Amino acid sequence: MTLRNALKSAIAAMLMLGAAGLATQARADAVDDITKAGAINVGIFSDFPPFSSASADMSIKGYDIDVAQAIADSLKVKLNLVSVTGQNRIPYLTDKRVDILMSVGYSKEREQVIDFAAAYAPYYIAVIGPAELAVKGKDDLADKSIAVNRGTLEDTSLTEAAPSSADIRRFDNYNSVIQAFISGQTQLMVVGNDVGAQVLAKQEALKPEQKFQLLTSPSHIGLNKNEDRLKKAVNDAVAKMLADGKLDESSKAWLKTRLNPDNLKD
Repeated sequence: MTLRNALKSAIAAMLMLGAAGLATQARADAVDDITKAGAINVGIFSDFPPFSSASADMSIKGYDIDVAQAIADSLKVKLNLVSVTGQNRIPYLTDKRVDILMSVGYSKEREQVIDFAAAYAPYYIAVIGPAELAVKGKDDLADKSIAVNRGTLEDTSLTEAAPSSADIRRFDNYNSVIQAFISGQTQLMVVGNDVGAQVLAKQEALKPEQKFQLLTSPSHIGLNKNEDRLKKAVNDAVAKMLADGKLDESSKAWLKTRLNPDNLKD
């Protein structure tokens, strides 16, 4: 073999190796990254009972945690919980600080930025106020002070529905929303059925009640665009929990009601 032919063969081999490396790199996706790391980073609201909140031993537990753990188990990796807020959770996902997000309500605006896996929990947004306050529909929100968690689907739904004279007061977490309401800083609050149920059960003196629903929408699991393998893994894990009754068990344990699969339909 001449020197020229040897050089040609060496260059060709290098190009083939480079192409193979690029192909391998191109095939790498979130599942590969998760498997390599040995852990899946899951964004959760840490103060969002009964979906996720600190238990007596200070570990985070709830409906979301049950589902997140099932996803981690299906991928055979460790579950790493990451606390997020309504404002930072989408950037955390797109910046790949988390692999998936729990408790994400679907919206066309969000779909422009992220993808949605299976709906796994029933969810609706309600206006809650004291029994003595007459509020039957969105027109009755005029001139009322209303607490809501900033940057969430509740915030978006309330902003769209409320008359311009409504006094919408935005807070950075659900605990602050609840405290503002029960302390009398606001006349009403807008929260999901899960948060609302706890307030309705515990605040006997205030006698709060659900006035009306602003939006009914099941909770989804959010992930980045073009992560088809991860989306399938998430969907498969949720489908298995639905089929073997584990999702119903979580619903009874945390939401205090049996799971109606129809409530998982958009």
